[in-house]
Amino acid sequence: MARSPLQGPFVWTGAELANRAEWRIPLTRDMLAEIDAALATVRRRGLGWDAMRREDFPLEETARLLARVADALEDGCGVVKLSGLPVGDYDEPDIRRLWYGLALHLGRPVSQSNAGLRMKIIRDEGATVGLTHGQMIDPDGSAFLSSYARAVSNGALRFHTDRTDVVGLLCVGQASEGGLSKIASTVAIHNEILRRRPDLLELLYRPYPRSKLGEEKGGDRMVYELPVFGVRDGRFTSHYSRTYIEACQKLPEVPKLSAAQEEALDLMAEIAESICYRMVLEPGDIQLLNNHVIYHARGDFRDDPARGKVRQLYRVWLAMPNSRALPEDHAVLWGDVSAGAMRGGIAVAGA
Repeated sequence: MARSPLQGPFVWTGAELANRAEWRIPLTRDMLAEIDAALATVRRRGLGWDAMRREDFPLEETARLLARVADALEDGCGVVKLSGLPVGDYDEPDIRRLWYGLALHLGRPVSQSNAGLRMKIIRDEGATVGLTHGQMIDPDGSAFLSSYARAVSNGALRFHTDRTDVVGLLCVGQASEGGLSKIASTVAIHNEILRRRPDLLELLYRPYPRSKLGEEKGGDRMVYELPVFGVRDGRFTSHYSRTYIEACQKLPEVPKLSAAQEEALDLMAEIAESICYRMVLEPGDIQLLNNHVIYHARGDFRDDPARGKVRQLYRVWLAMPNSRALPEDHAVLWGDVSAGAMRGGIAVAGA
């Protein structure tokens, strides 16, 4: 079928995003005071973060801001960075409380693991991440790490999406070297592939086999097929991690990708790198991304604990009440594909 370039505020290059101000929002003094008061209320009640509901963390001005943020994530450029949260003033339990409280005013947190984890600290967990979070052993004895395991290493992460409508990262500490955050408009990537190679674009609208390595229990043997790109009611979506595709290709019963399918993924990665926006998250920054229209990646990094330079991000995954409807063939991953559905996340074992 003949396709046309997709249009909207979510189509941008890194250079263009750098000149747009609406996605960078400093928290005001009044908002910080309101957040602190809400935290004090929760603390007085003795509530842990995982027992909190939205009404337990009362906000007014900040809640109005977060409602505008939710709209911007769905109908704007797809990325928002809030800044100025004084994370150094709080201990870890309070950081979890205030971040979860803010998240509850944005959307509905979903599970990030088969154990039901709703907040994950993203940091380097050392050389055994594959044993903990999933890996496959290649014939030469080397370990092929799951996407989950790679996230908690100090290695680079390729452009990908997370299994949720919106991913939120609160930066609490940054590494001594590296850790560059990269984001790219998936829709701009789509349009550039259309301009250069419309034949390859069509392949990305067709199913690619994926593995659930590192997600579901026994996920290394769990295979599903999902297109990289999809459109429903004029709204675009992409769910993608090359790691899941590569893991699936290691299974002997899975048909091998064609050379053209591999070329399409290579071109997508090349364009993402060339048009992305690069930034270093500072302590107190909150990065929010709509996974349907944004890919994100990370550079490798080196911590220096002796100097207190340790990269540490608190991650939440959010199902958004204002989310778009997804194509019917995406139900294999998302479950309910209707607009505003409680969807995404990783199935809890035994649930």
